[in-house]
Amino acid sequence: MALGQVPPSRELTLSGAGMSEYTDYLRDVFELFGPITARRMFGGHGIYHDGLMFALVSDETLYLKADDVNVGDFEQEGLGPFEYDKGGKVIQIAYYQAPEEIFEDRELAADWARRSFDAALRAQVGKRKPARK
Repeated sequence: MALGQVPPSRELTLSGAGMSEYTDYLRDVFELFGPITARRMFGGHGIYHDGLMFALVSDETLYLKADDVNVGDFEQEGLGPFEYDKGGKVIQIAYYQAPEEIFEDRELAADWARRSFDAALRAQVGKRKPARK
C-alpha cells in the first residue's frame, strides 16, 4: 500500500455516494480532532475543518497541508508532496501524503490534523480579502 493511501479494506470510489462513505471514514479517523466536511475540487476533494481546508483527497490518497513549520515532519517520514501535471510541467503544492499510521491511531491522526490545520491558519495570515466595490 502506498503511503497515505486508505487501507484496502477502506478503499472507495471517491465520487458521489463513495465520497460520502469516505468522508464518514475520515470523520472517524479525525474524530479526536473535530468535525470535518468535504467539497469537490479539481477532480478530488478538499477536506475542511471550521471552514478551512487542511487536507485533500486525490486518487484515493489523503494529503495534509504543510508549510515551513511542519514540512520537516513529512520529510522525516519520507512523505512526498501532492503533484500534478500542468501543460507538461510537474507542479507541487503544499500538501503532503498523510502517514499510513494515522488510519489506525486516532490520537496520531488528531495530532497530524492539528498541525496541518495550523499550517492552513498560518497561510491565511497576511492574505487580504478583496476590497468591496
